[in-house]
Amino acid sequence: MLAGTAAIKKKTFIEKRQVQPVCISSVHLHMTAATMQVSQKDFEKAQEQLKLLKNDPGNETKLKLYALFKQATEGPCNSPKPGMLDFVKKAKWDAWNSLGSLSQDNARQEYTKLVSSLISAESAGKKKDTSPKESSHGGYETLIVTTDNNITKIMFNRPDKKNAINHKMYREIINALQEAAKDDSTIAVLTGNGEYYTSGNDLNNFSNIQPSEMKKMAKEGAELLKEFVGSFIDFPKPLIAVVNGPAIGISVTLLGLCDVVYASDKATFHTPFSQLGQSPEGCSSYLFPKIMGSAKANEMLLFNKKLTAAEACALGLVNEVFPDSTFQKEVWARLKAYASLPKNSLAVSKQLLRNMEKEKLHAVNSQECEVLTERWLSDECLNALVTFFQRKSKL
Repeated sequence: MLAGTAAIKKKTFIEKRQVQPVCISSVHLHMTAATMQVSQKDFEKAQEQLKLLKNDPGNETKLKLYALFKQATEGPCNSPKPGMLDFVKKAKWDAWNSLGSLSQDNARQEYTKLVSSLISAESAGKKKDTSPKESSHGGYETLIVTTDNNITKIMFNRPDKKNAINHKMYREIINALQEAAKDDSTIAVLTGNGEYYTSGNDLNNFSNIQPSEMKKMAKEGAELLKEFVGSFIDFPKPLIAVVNGPAIGISVTLLGLCDVVYASDKATFHTPFSQLGQSPEGCSSYLFPKIMGSAKANEMLLFNKKLTAAEACALGLVNEVFPDSTFQKEVWARLKAYASLPKNSLAVSKQLLRNMEKEKLHAVNSQECEVLTERWLSDECLNALVTFFQRKSKL
């Protein structure tokens, strides 16, 4: 057989043009046999590697892997076609049958090649994950912003200041929300680094201001606050608050603009506005009575009542409370499931829910900021701030 093959090849080449006879050496035969053995070995190795993949490659790829495996081990599709209503088996059968007469050797090679590409892609992803994610999100100083598993996480990152929101953090949160609105993520998540979710507005924003600059400070502060709250009102994707610890002031009022709120049982919720000579913001003057009723909203917004996580949940401000020991694990497992839902469907549904109220919310935001401008310039507010800083200096 070998001699006949060589003779045919030789004749063909001579007919086309005069060249030296082509011979297949015994060394080449040994190499071919060895390659087939390696291919089978690689095929078996690929099956083991596939089990180590951490990321789901998706249904389309899994069907292709199934089809190539069946073709490699059993040859062309030889089973009867499943019924139309047996969707899973029919999808598998169609994938296998689509390979037609592809040889088992070629199916093994294609299977091995596909697994190798999946392993390489996952390894590349791991290398990418080890690089500083902050740099890909603008190099924030007061936040840690990451995107993974279709989730953009915006983490308040001033743990030594209880994640108090200074002017820089206000602007960075606005920028982070604008970026998250445009990126490929399905949902966005707000949370805090350390023991606190956030202690709200950093009152040092009011320090070292000369009396002649008070009006300018109040005006600029109100403009920043209006833009800040507006970025929550207009955010187009599901926005979820993961409240890992105490929340104070604006970090509490903004929860009414989030779509879902999960809390650790160590979290508390406090809005001490009147205590500081100020007034509610974050659209809470409108949303809190709608969420929890006027009586309970009055206790929080007028009389500074601090809520436990269980109380906030009972009033409807929080969706669910988790034990602190399992909080992160349980919540993030749920968030990953949410992030796997169809992105456009979630965004459209969010807009249907929000658009009914959007104009009203912007009007409320404007009114609250106008009132706060007056409050910041009042003697009550200034005296309350002086008392706060005096008490702080004694600590």
